[in-house]
Amino acid sequence: MLELQREKAATTQLVLLKEQLSNIYSNITITARSLDKLYNFADCAGLHLILGLNALHRNPDNSWNTSSTLSLLKYGAGKKYNISWELGNEPNAYRSMVGRAVNSTQLAQDYTKLRTLLQSVRYYHRAHLYGPNAGRPRKNAILLLDGFMKSAGSVVDAVTWQHYFMDGRVNKVEDFLKTRLLDTLTEQINKVNKIVNTHAPGKKVWLSGLGPAWAGGISNLSDTYGAGFLWMNTLGMAALQGIDVVLRHSFFDYGYTHLVDQNFNPLPDYWFSLVFKRLVGPRVLAVRVAGLQRKPQPGRVIRDKLRIYAHCTSYSNHNYVRGSITIYIINLHRSRKKIKLAGTLRNNTVHQYLLQPFGTDGLRAKYVQLNGEKLHMVDNETFPELKPKTLRAGRTIAMPPMTIGFYVVKNINAYACRR
Repeated sequence: MLELQREKAATTQLVLLKEQLSNIYSNITITARSLDKLYNFADCAGLHLILGLNALHRNPDNSWNTSSTLSLLKYGAGKKYNISWELGNEPNAYRSMVGRAVNSTQLAQDYTKLRTLLQSVRYYHRAHLYGPNAGRPRKNAILLLDGFMKSAGSVVDAVTWQHYFMDGRVNKVEDFLKTRLLDTLTEQINKVNKIVNTHAPGKKVWLSGLGPAWAGGISNLSDTYGAGFLWMNTLGMAALQGIDVVLRHSFFDYGYTHLVDQNFNPLPDYWFSLVFKRLVGPRVLAVRVAGLQRKPQPGRVIRDKLRIYAHCTSYSNHNYVRGSITIYIINLHRSRKKIKLAGTLRNNTVHQYLLQPFGTDGLRAKYVQLNGEKLHMVDNETFPELKPKTLRAGRTIAMPPMTIGFYVVKNINAYACRR
């Protein structure tokens, strides 16, 4: 039995384009031509570009070397490129990865210097700056983030950090369905929020790097239907806990967590993202699910295999009037589960968007079907029509085992979703 309980504060869930020009694994030289191409791609796709600058370009005293940054800023300003900025990638890992450490005090000074540089270029004097792009909040990352926020929390427009669910030694897709693994994100968000609220209460927090596995993911696993459970659960959980923006690694080329393949054909997480963006709005609603909020026995934690999230339906979707609600459900069980809508929810027609693996590969599938129809591009520029299946008012929702579904409750005229 599912019913809306109360509305939570609005949050924004976005997927932006982030290009790390120089990270702890490789150095990339960017030219005027390559920046032009990158910006034009982002602009054409309606994305906002965030450039990650090389934090390992250091002077002998270990301060950040800005010799090339000012030239880059002046070029971008001359082209009127609307760009946001970030410095470095997982600075807590520099010592282990490249044998050179940058502590929180130095990093805070570097970010302050970058803010000063941005203010010196008229076009970018109000440009957004994000950081410190710390790694998963364990001991070193927590110490660095705490020190950085103490000294430079006011310098950045949003605090950024990264989360990867596992290392690259995973060899079976069933690992993506482990509830304990999915729940690690909540624990990490709580750690980051605690530090941020201590030094800069109210500062926005972004999840600036997200993937199923560290170091580019796992071949033939991170780009399959099964990895979508982590992705969809992340979007729901992050929104509930006030994370304003989630940036996905990666769109193309690097590693195995792509949204498209080498021929630019959408992979499962692309289709999940597309349906999410079409149906899910930024305002988050709390739900109560009877039968799930059980009291655990002493020493045990209840980890639910049926995950249910609710938002106001996206106002950008003109197929639905304001006041409609989108519920998305993740069924990690190996059996079918039935969900009965309660209260006023049961009195309205529901549109079902059920996403299942297509083909014989099961959770390892790289193709997705929507309500039984395989999803594929009509041509290089045309998306397929996302056709819902209509469920009559009062009908029980039946979720097949190990699937993800979106359900739009039409015309319910929910007060929180009309504003």
